[in-house]
Amino acid sequence: MNIYDLINGISNGTFDEQFRMLYGCSEKAALRARARYLSAVENFSRMYPECTDVHVFSASGRTEIGGNHTDHQHGCVLAAAVSLDIIAVVKFNSSGVIRVKSEGYTADEIRLDELEVREAEKGTSAGLIRGIAARFAEMGTEIGGFDAYMTSEVLGGSGLSSSAAFEVLVATIINKKYCDGKVSAADIAKIGQFAENAYFGKQSGLMDQMVCAAGGFVSIDFADPDVPKVSAVDFDFERAGYSVCITDTKESHADLSDEYSAVSGEMKQVAAALGCTVLREADESEFYAKIPELRKNCTDRAILRAAHFFAENTRAAEEADAISNGDTERFFELVNESGTSSYELLQNVYSNGSPQAQQIPLAIMMSKRFLNGSGAVRVHGGGFAGTIQAFVPNYLTNDYAREMERIFGTGSCYVLSVRPVGGYELV
Repeated sequence: MNIYDLINGISNGTFDEQFRMLYGCSEKAALRARARYLSAVENFSRMYPECTDVHVFSASGRTEIGGNHTDHQHGCVLAAAVSLDIIAVVKFNSSGVIRVKSEGYTADEIRLDELEVREAEKGTSAGLIRGIAARFAEMGTEIGGFDAYMTSEVLGGSGLSSSAAFEVLVATIINKKYCDGKVSAADIAKIGQFAENAYFGKQSGLMDQMVCAAGGFVSIDFADPDVPKVSAVDFDFERAGYSVCITDTKESHADLSDEYSAVSGEMKQVAAALGCTVLREADESEFYAKIPELRKNCTDRAILRAAHFFAENTRAAEEADAISNGDTERFFELVNESGTSSYELLQNVYSNGSPQAQQIPLAIMMSKRFLNGSGAVRVHGGGFAGTIQAFVPNYLTNDYAREMERIFGTGSCYVLSVRPVGGYELV
């Protein structure tokens, strides 16, 4: 669209309906979005003052609601796209180059005739961009270049999947322009996962990318990871009287790759001892019957983590059923059970490398004390550091956020709404 029409449209409220869909129904959310998008367009214009034809894209973060560390064992998860997102102001070019300037970071420039893996780009956004472009090229897509200015509210290390949101955003831009939007959300998720695994150098499941790409509140069954079964969950937490709150404990995620890898590695070790590739293929009754034999080759922690998987996989499906039926009491009971299992069996609430740093247990303890039996609380995402999740009655939300921020600092508690769409172009 013409950049001047975009600016006028944002200013006079033309896009407010879309903003409410993305960021929540309040007038405050729409006004805040206006200011944010105008700022992004202004910053883009400083970089490309001659450009008049632009496109605006968005991709959300995600919150895991059920199924802690089940996806990499081909299990079930319950998750939702959220109102925190990354937005991009984009102009397309014919130079065969992708240029991305993210607010607060140095610009990345990727030539589309140089798409091989680069070890020096492992762990960088440039690696993700190159990997996404490479995967589209492998699919036979005639991709081209673009120039983008991006700004993100999905902070790195917030537990809301900033890398998956970034991957989905870049893939959505390419899909909309060069594939006529025909690449499915599932395939966009797989493209992001490929880039993260092969080019970024992080082995991950598919949950984060799938939720960011699909949008909404979804139940996902990864029994067949090539064709995961995604089912929409029809439930509105706000209408039911609850808010989804994520508290960032500000604990560093640095040097935790080994901790994350150990979870899937130990689960797969138990699966192998049972003659399977992943635990989803194993029989739970056989697992419990063979624990004495399993202990000869597997650690006790690996066995406990496997036990977590079996219970959590069933629990994620039960959570989806409970919430679909509007049974919030049973749902919160299951969420609390999930938190206890992650704490006691999965053991991902603090790092073994720094056992004195226990911000997540502290946040859980203080949340339970504040909620006093209402709602539910659990570790959020991969764990070991970072964030917790709480379901808080709406009448307590402001007080709960203040209590968390009293302990962990201003801006540490996010009150989220569920976003109904994944990768999105403002029109």
